[in-house]
Amino acid sequence: MKYKPRLHVVLHQPEIPYNTGSVGRTCVAIGAKLWLVRPLGFRIDAYHLRRAGLDYWQHLEWEVVDDWASLVAQLPEERHWYFSKKATHSYAQVSFAEGDTLVFGSESKGLPAEMIAQESRCLRIPTRSDVRSLNLSNSVAIAGYEVLRQQGTLTELDVL
Repeated sequence: MKYKPRLHVVLHQPEIPYNTGSVGRTCVAIGAKLWLVRPLGFRIDAYHLRRAGLDYWQHLEWEVVDDWASLVAQLPEERHWYFSKKATHSYAQVSFAEGDTLVFGSESKGLPAEMIAQESRCLRIPTRSDVRSLNLSNSVAIAGYEVLRQQGTLTELDVL
């Protein structure tokens, strides 16, 4: 690893390799570590996963864990922020800290009910009612760049 991750991005049971590849590319761009929680809807060496990440995948700090308990053992839950269209708090209403974990659910199911039941840690990205939800990779990019904006580290990205 060339750098200490500024934040962690977790995809809980992702289903679409293109989305995961795009999220990986965003993680490289913002200095985040990507965590994938099994089961995955694709093979980890799938052509599409690497294709979506283009030639950036080799620079990505990432890890796959077998289940949620394995992730929690490595990343403390008190630093988790759960993103869901069902949340009532906007991501723009909270203060993020370096080392926080941004947790996103699968494309078709979102996060499990027990995760989004933690209302004070559950966030949404506001959209017009005409839109059911944003694409997973877009959501990760919006949230990830907001963390860096709050930390005042956007201008440092070019020197990593």
